[in-house]
Amino acid sequence: MVTRAVRPPAEMLRFVLGPDDEVVPDLKRNLPGRGVWVTADAASVATAVERQLFTRSFKTKVRASSTLAQEVDQLLERQALQSMSIVNKAGLVVTGAAKVEKAIAAGHIAAMVHASDGGPDGVRKIGQALTRQYGTEAGSIRRINLFASSQLDLALGRSNVIHAALKKGAASEAFLERCQRLALYRRGKGLESSVHLGADDRNQRGGGPDHCQEDQPEQPSGSDDTTSGRGPGIKNL
Repeated sequence: MVTRAVRPPAEMLRFVLGPDDEVVPDLKRNLPGRGVWVTADAASVATAVERQLFTRSFKTKVRASSTLAQEVDQLLERQALQSMSIVNKAGLVVTGAAKVEKAIAAGHIAAMVHASDGGPDGVRKIGQALTRQYGTEAGSIRRINLFASSQLDLALGRSNVIHAALKKGAASEAFLERCQRLALYRRGKGLESSVHLGADDRNQRGGGPDHCQEDQPEQPSGSDDTTSGRGPGIKNL
């Protein structure tokens, strides 16, 4: 609806119509009904609302909240924090300065999570520990600072969480993909790494772009703006 570009689903957000013709974000891409797609960043969602592009694409008068971009941000954030709780239940989260340094020394770290309201000194010390262990490869360890300490406390069921190390595992990778999605929505803020977790990374692991069915064709140019499919090439309406 904003750029008319064609992108993989991992870089898009799907919206459907709910009760009373209200625009509803479909983060899991599984709600019934025809959907429209927007580039997955806050600016694009805000532009779609301001220019009333949802009404044009759905071809009917719809209700799009003026705060829809912020609401999507909150949903993505909540989704990521819920995923972090699952990582914790899987036993893959380490907190506490001494335990974090020990985990780093063991060489099994997938990522570091730093509270966004934490001090820079602690981040610097952990960065030094990562460099000692991994050398030039330390830059490939993802560093996440998307969440405040109070949010990490709730997600992990602990108090005063400022730094946490994530051990390698499927649950950690799922959490990191959600963090990547949230960071991209916020225009890349909150996640530092040379490692890309988008569709290309999933393709290398054999999942296909966003694990969508590859036999669903792209929509041809000039076709209907809406779609109920989840194909790998979806027009940014």
